Amino acid sequence: MKKILALFGALAALSLSACETISYYGQAVAGQLYILAHREEIEHLIDNERVDEDTRQKLNRILEIRAFAEAELGLPVRNSFSTYVDLKRPYVVWNVFATPEFSMKPVNWCYPIAGCVSYRGYFNEGSAQKFASTLAGNGYDVHTGGVAAYSTLGWFSDPLLNTVLRREDHQLASLIFHELAHQVVYVKGDTEFNESFATAVEQEGLRRWLAKTDRSDDEGQRILDGIQEAQAMREDFVELVQGTVRDLQRLYRSELGLEEKREGKERPFAELKDDYRDFKKRWKDHGGYDAWFRDGLNNAKLSTVATYFAHVPAFQAMLEEEDGDLQAFYRRVRALSQLDRSARQAYLDARPARQVLTES
Repeated sequence: MKKILALFGALAALSLSACETISYYGQAVAGQLYILAHREEIEHLIDNERVDEDTRQKLNRILEIRAFAEAELGLPVRNSFSTYVDLKRPYVVWNVFATPEFSMKPVNWCYPIAGCVSYRGYFNEGSAQKFASTLAGNGYDVHTGGVAAYSTLGWFSDPLLNTVLRREDHQLASLIFHELAHQVVYVKGDTEFNESFATAVEQEGLRRWLAKTDRSDDEGQRILDGIQEAQAMREDFVELVQGTVRDLQRLYRSELGLEEKREGKERPFAELKDDYRDFKKRWKDHGGYDAWFRDGLNNAKLSTVATYFAHVPAFQAMLEEEDGDLQAFYRRVRALSQLDRSARQAYLDARPARQVLTES
């Protein structure tokens, strides 16, 4: 209850003249309260006759993953993922991203809990689209995308949502390990640090979880190999997009007039689509990014494709230096999080650049 009151306090502390801001925080509080109010204990659902067998097995697996995260990874599980909510929709929130027409720098919004981030989230798709339309009307490039899960960073006991329930078991394990890692360490405004750390914990947790679960070594290795391939493909895709970003940045910095920039802006997007065909050939006609291209391209969409995981090898090296002792690793990362951003960056840049994701 104190945390709920704190949310309302943060809302009340905003300038009352900022009606749009008040409306935004109002929907955010209402959306979170809806989730909290509709949580059902997973243990109770497992015993409920109305729950089908497939769902029951998934929920049982979630409890097993939670127990592993707490006992084997030392993550602050508490009551997180002990409940379930069926939102009866494919996403929990829709994020709106925006950039100026002739800039690749995304607009940032700042929040009481998460700090400053390059998106604005809505629990209702219509509200997200309405806000996006307003931004577009003001001349911004805009992109809206659905999100299946998020973390409240320990403010509340996060439930499992229907939006992720049908994922493979190892994907659910990865998600839970990742989100719980954000409760260990989270630095406001430093997305690369936060996501790299959580990904390092996720990968180490998955490696240990696969070694403990009832599956053959070959099956576990196939899963890990698939993850490695997906990561390599993601890095290739990021580099593909970043090449276009660099082309656009050169155009926007040029002395050309607005109309010339507006016309020239379409060329890099067309070339990116052509380059994607070569990308697919390199990855055996993998079509995982087809939908991303199908919905159209603009500055805002490209701004969402960033290398948030550059420091994963550095965190993995730190864990290796602690001989795999996760608690010692967490202590080092907490101490690192207290440094200013430039010092954190320099420390991580100095770590050995090696990345290991193999089953022992």
